[in-house]
Amino acid sequence: MTTTEPTTLPLAPGAWALDPAHSAVNFTIRHLGVSKVRGRFTRFSVDIVVGETLEDTTVAAVVEVDSVDTGNADRDAHVLAPDMLDVTVRPTLAFRSTAISGDGDEWELTGDLTIGEVTRPVTLAVELGGLQEFPGGPRHAGFEATTQIRRQDFGLIPAVPGAMLGDVIKIELDLQLLEPTPV
Repeated sequence: MTTTEPTTLPLAPGAWALDPAHSAVNFTIRHLGVSKVRGRFTRFSVDIVVGETLEDTTVAAVVEVDSVDTGNADRDAHVLAPDMLDVTVRPTLAFRSTAISGDGDEWELTGDLTIGEVTRPVTLAVELGGLQEFPGGPRHAGFEATTQIRRQDFGLIPAVPGAMLGDVIKIELDLQLLEPTPV
């Protein structure tokens, strides 16, 4: 029996709008190697245009770095400081897709992640949570996407050896999108 890769997503073609009230960009990083610090970014945008084929489908996202929220104002200020993210040099994190593959509820989204002047390829494991009718409005689609990056790959290692934070940052996206209105 031969199986073939799907050539389209199970979504209607067009520009899907982000539902920011039901979406989140979260991250986790180890502190002192013994516990995790969790945080989120509160300002971000996502542009998803579903094409007739996977090759015609694009995903682009921008995260405003100064919207970091770890639940501790002093820690947030340090994250934005020159010895960490340095928000003056790296005001945004940007992602642009290069390929989409998968089937059913399980997909992979590959693209380029840019932090400051460094761009590296990343792959996100994407789970389609489903499509749901919304009374009086468009259908909603829910997605969960995860990946991890290494700080050193993006030049985010502090000048001081023996940093308190781990190298691996786990990224978790929860996105709810609104189906485009048929033309």
